[in-house]
Amino acid sequence: MSGNTALPRKKYFDNIRSATIVLVIIYHVIYIFNSAGVVSNIPIQGIQALDSICYFLYPWFMCLLFVVAGISARYSLLTRSTRQFARERVQKLIVPYLGGAFLLGWLNGWVTAHYVDMFGGHAVPGFVKYLVYSLNIGPLWFLLELFVISMILLLIRRIDRRDRLWTLAGKAGLPLIILLVLPVWGSSFVLNLPVVVVFRNGIYWLMFLLGYYVFSHDTVLAKLKQHAVLFFIIAVGLGIVEVWYFFGQNYASDACLQHPFTNLYLWMMILAVLGCAQRWLDFSNSLTKYLQKRSFALYVFHYPLLVTAAYWITTYAELPMAVVYLILLPFTFVATILFYEIISRIPVIRYLLLGI
Repeated sequence: MSGNTALPRKKYFDNIRSATIVLVIIYHVIYIFNSAGVVSNIPIQGIQALDSICYFLYPWFMCLLFVVAGISARYSLLTRSTRQFARERVQKLIVPYLGGAFLLGWLNGWVTAHYVDMFGGHAVPGFVKYLVYSLNIGPLWFLLELFVISMILLLIRRIDRRDRLWTLAGKAGLPLIILLVLPVWGSSFVLNLPVVVVFRNGIYWLMFLLGYYVFSHDTVLAKLKQHAVLFFIIAVGLGIVEVWYFFGQNYASDACLQHPFTNLYLWMMILAVLGCAQRWLDFSNSLTKYLQKRSFALYVFHYPLLVTAAYWITTYAELPMAVVYLILLPFTFVATILFYEIISRIPVIRYLLLGI
């Protein structure tokens, strides 16, 4: 393999991933009661002011996960053959995707069915209901999306056998890195699925490839570290304007996600996170090690447990919404960790849900 094969140090790289997944959970606690018109499993409006957190996070946090996944793929393919990599992707992505959908995902559909007539008033067999409920996959879409772009990457690597794209990307200067916002914006318009709107294939695939080809270079990351504080100030300022400008609109709509300002904001935030993490997240302690080991489980398990708990609390307890949030947030973390500790000790179920 040609060129510099150095990668960012593992401590801050893992901390970015763990911290982003924590943000995903916080986002979902607020999202399920959003007042912005974004469809969720529970059509109950919560505290509208808290929606501002969703407006701030939604444009960039999943894009960041794809960037991190791309960097991780680079690391994996330095130590594995193409065949080994593909086999691991099936085991660690497709198996948990299918296992999660049929063992846990049905809970999302079951909750939704209490608010929406999913079968048009017709009586259907229980097994058919179960299959339909299982199609409500929640955050598991990320695993399927990641698998598809991983297979596309293997095709690109087969064409570019001498790794010229990666070598060329390592020469990118800071102005070019910033100007990548233009293809990022363009990708927000392409390959989006019309019904399952979370599959924004264009931008997510591009983010993964940028992680693999651009941000796996120490030289590129060093440029971001050098200007980390500036990027952070710009990104937070753009985020405040993003919330102010779009608040009250559907933050998951094309009108928001394809807006040039939104794409500028998400790109600046990704550059800021990658730069700041090198300065302030390059450490390891008992908490970071704990989260690192459980971050995948937190992502896969949290949503069905959260949605089910939210349904029971809002249905059978008359509590102020502020109290509901205060209960659900710690509950989701604690319940997910406890669920992981149980599942990780059951061999077959562990394999089906976690791929291990």
